[in-house]
Amino acid sequence: MLIWSIVLLMLGVAAFLDSLFTFGEIFRTVNSILFMLVSLGLLVRTSAKMRQASREGLTYRIKQLEEQVEELSHKKERVEVS
Repeated sequence: MLIWSIVLLMLGVAAFLDSLFTFGEIFRTVNSILFMLVSLGLLVRTSAKMRQASREGLTYRIKQLEEQVEELSHKKERVEVS
């Protein structure tokens, strides 16, 4: 994520310098395409991280529920033995 952000910063600086000094039309086209590709990469990376966090949350919740079921089954066994 840090590398993507650094690339976007550099592209932003390049776009600023281009608008300040008007280097040419080709640079603007290439710069806009790079902005789109890097933004798409950031979007894909962020959505993947969100899905991964969701899966981790569900896994944690499953473990909690398994522990609760195990705890309840032990309590039930103790009650039946008594």
